[in-house]
Amino acid sequence: MNPHSRREVWAAIAIAAAALVLGLATTSLMAASGAFHMAGPAPWRAQGARCAAPAATGSAVDVTVWDTGRMMRGPNWPTPNNGHPGWYGMSMMRLVAHPSTVPAGKVTVRVINAGALTHEAIVLPLPAGQAAGQRAIGSDGRVSEVGSLGEASRTCGSGAGDGIASGAVAWTTVTLRPGRYELLCNVPGHYAAGMYAELDVAR
Repeated sequence: MNPHSRREVWAAIAIAAAALVLGLATTSLMAASGAFHMAGPAPWRAQGARCAAPAATGSAVDVTVWDTGRMMRGPNWPTPNNGHPGWYGMSMMRLVAHPSTVPAGKVTVRVINAGALTHEAIVLPLPAGQAAGQRAIGSDGRVSEVGSLGEASRTCGSGAGDGIASGAVAWTTVTLRPGRYELLCNVPGHYAAGMYAELDVAR
């Protein structure tokens, strides 16, 4: 091999080595900066909400609660309107859950308050033969929460609180066995006004 060819070979080797070193250095820098780390599940933010819920643990049920505004209260709370959302005083209210069926196991209930009033979402088992909206309502306008499996009533937080403020989200994670459950708002008068929905848990 003549000297000229030998210089070309060594030049090619030097270029390849430099490229390898540069590639290793770049990879190390990216790894140190976290560029290769897998991103965790994204938080859940309902459209128009002022805060976000963390990513769901297990299945997710997204609940929207809403009302038309001002509500009149009184000692004689009306009974549910044959299981359908209805009017109470001057406000129409509703609680909608999607999906309505989830597999058994951990379920994260994420609630967005799209109304003007404070609301909440409580998870209760449904007795055999009873439909959502058929619970007995007390003189205080509320239903019994005996047997509750969890609730989302903390503004921009998890678990129990003082209610979900307008435009905010709340969430709770529960473990559900196969069966029928009811999601409801138990602020006085709200259940009677139609704030309930059935949630079915499959095997």
